[in-house]
Amino acid sequence: MTETLPDHQETLEEIDSIPLADIAPGRADRFQKNTIFPVFARLRKEDPVHYTASSEWGPYWSITRFRDIMAVEQDHKNFSSETGGIVIGDPEEDFKFENFITMDPPKHDEQRMTVTGVVAPRNLVKLEGTIRGRVATILDSLPRDEEFDWVDRVSIELTTQMLAILFDFPFEERRKLTYWSDMATATPQVGNTSVTQDERRTALLECLEYFTRLFNERGAKEPGENLDLISMLAHGEATKNMPPMEFLGNLILLIVGGNDTTRNSISGGVVALNENPAEYEKLRNDPKLVPSMVSEIIRWQTPLAYMRRTVNSDLVFAGKQMKAGDKVVMWYVSGNRDEDEIDRADEFIIDRKNPRHHLSFGFGIHRCMGNRLAEMQLRIVWEEILKRFHTVAVVGRPVRTESNFVRGFQKLPVRLHSV
Repeated sequence: MTETLPDHQETLEEIDSIPLADIAPGRADRFQKNTIFPVFARLRKEDPVHYTASSEWGPYWSITRFRDIMAVEQDHKNFSSETGGIVIGDPEEDFKFENFITMDPPKHDEQRMTVTGVVAPRNLVKLEGTIRGRVATILDSLPRDEEFDWVDRVSIELTTQMLAILFDFPFEERRKLTYWSDMATATPQVGNTSVTQDERRTALLECLEYFTRLFNERGAKEPGENLDLISMLAHGEATKNMPPMEFLGNLILLIVGGNDTTRNSISGGVVALNENPAEYEKLRNDPKLVPSMVSEIIRWQTPLAYMRRTVNSDLVFAGKQMKAGDKVVMWYVSGNRDEDEIDRADEFIIDRKNPRHHLSFGFGIHRCMGNRLAEMQLRIVWEEILKRFHTVAVVGRPVRTESNFVRGFQKLPVRLHSV
């Protein structure tokens, strides 16, 4: 038996009344309504390694505590990224693509190493001035004293401009990157029903065709000193001969990875500060708190709610018998609210003692390679906001993404109040 969908937002008491075996934490409607946290709080307390026997994606295990998630992340021999993919739903049989996040060592290590140079410390130093200039231009173009959509005008625009820089993508066509990112993550496999499989397939094949042309052009040239991501792939020994669907998979990984964490954390930070006005005042009084606040925003938002692994062979984990082929979902969004690991985990606190202690970037060999770039972008955004505005005020209900995978925002109506 699986839970039925209520006609209203559930109370904590209603969630407590659901038989434990019937709880399905992957329900996308709860993510869209932002009512997921009582579900995960109950699972962490009563059944931290939880089995959902029936769902629209089949049965799956939910790992909800911080330390258990870390244990799964570090054990790629028993919990594979390569078998089954990274989301709860299985990929279409005739439209599968892989990338290095869906690989186990050694192939994972070889492909990841090819592109990590773009976020090496020396490159981040070079990028900082460019990012600050872009942020300043975007913020200075915003309307004063009128409502506008922060997601479109700031979050999407900044991350799309950065992706265009990293890919050396034609700047005037940069919104294609946003479109392809949204299409890649809007799937029934994560509970999103707004896009059909045919629409998604058409969009991603367009992405493949566009980037194949860039790949071939750059592969035919001698590599310069400052390589973009496509040139790195075109000249990398482990990636220059990728089959088309593997190339597409790595493109989608880099586009989504460069888009969703930063884009939704930029919006999520505005929401969090509006919901916690005392923290916003603390920030205004001490702008040096921006770096620690950035990490707290990323923890609080958890832009990617989970990653999936697949059990390689029968085993016992945390006292539960798992079988080969079982799906295992590591709920980062739950681990980031684990009171046993993070003090006052349900509170948004911008001056935590150890703010980078969270799971939003993953852990182990698959830890997000662009985590420092994401933090730098967010830091610059808030440094520049504080110079210009007293408050970025949320003036309407945020529209959240229909997805159990991407914790994001479709719209965020705001109004700016000047310093």
